[in-house]
Amino acid sequence: MSQLVLQEQKLEHSPTLNTVIMVETVLRNMEESVISVAELKRKLPKKVNHNTIKIILAYLEESNKIAVTIKGITWIHNPNPNLRKAIARGLEL
Repeated sequence: MSQLVLQEQKLEHSPTLNTVIMVETVLRNMEESVISVAELKRKLPKKVNHNTIKIILAYLEESNKIAVTIKGITWIHNPNPNLRKAIARGLEL
């Protein structure tokens, strides 16, 4: 469904790469484990339109960098190659 939302909203307006990177940086470096959209907006160095934030969050969720739950948004991306190897070799229970 998020792909459908991305396609519909892409027609209206696409966020710039700088805005996506700005949101990613704030989410990656947050001290809390979970953050709300309102708190994210307050922590951004520049004001960003709510619809633009929704598009960015849908993209980040689709690319498995964040998890969006009822409680808020959590950064989950971990580029550690050792972790990736362990997951690849691991057993599924």
